[in-house]
Amino acid sequence: MGKKKLQRFKELQGFKNVVQAETGQVYDRKHDLYGKWSGEFFGRSAPLVLELGCGKGEYTVGLAKMFPGKNFLGVDIKGARMWKGARHALENNLPNAGFLRTRIELISSFFAPGEISEIWITFPDPQPKKSSRRLTAPVFLNRYREFLQPGGQLHLKTDSRELYSYTLAVIESNKLELMNKTDNLYAGNEAGKILSIRTYYEQQFLDRGKPICYIKFRIDGNETITEPDEQ
Repeated sequence: MGKKKLQRFKELQGFKNVVQAETGQVYDRKHDLYGKWSGEFFGRSAPLVLELGCGKGEYTVGLAKMFPGKNFLGVDIKGARMWKGARHALENNLPNAGFLRTRIELISSFFAPGEISEIWITFPDPQPKKSSRRLTAPVFLNRYREFLQPGGQLHLKTDSRELYSYTLAVIESNKLELMNKTDNLYAGNEAGKILSIRTYYEQQFLDRGKPICYIKFRIDGNETITEPDEQ
């Protein structure tokens, strides 16, 4: 590991807006902040929004600036990337922007039923060889449903047409509520202020001329979400 990464990991340990959880701390057990994020981490009662696979934290920070009445938590395993968003939030006095360093496979250990009001998934690895590892795969959607409030929305932004089509197939196959979709977000006037927040990777895709896809949907219901018959 390079000196720069090591330095960032060291600094991250001292950031008051970052929680780091090793696998052994949460495997088959609840984290200490389970059900307590608003009171014990953010210090106030407000809707809590997740950004999964937050990378450098552009959406977590951008949304925190737009909506000071909500709390935002970016989740990723890459600490050296997360460092940038966490530092920016501290330097710009954004008490409603926090970060959680963990594997998303362990996400159920952190949040109580109804604790999350909304989820953003921004440019995740499309996992072209293994659909079950995609962050919009049923195995993950069923976990999100455990802690997402009824009526809570999920947003997906991606440059991957394959992930876009796959997610739509999951929605249709399971009769989930599709609220919005586009396979070329910036082609017209569809991208409002919120959707125009651009991550580091998104800007790279746009610079190469790749269209950005977007889906907004809900996962309400009691039946287990399953893989589509045909992908």
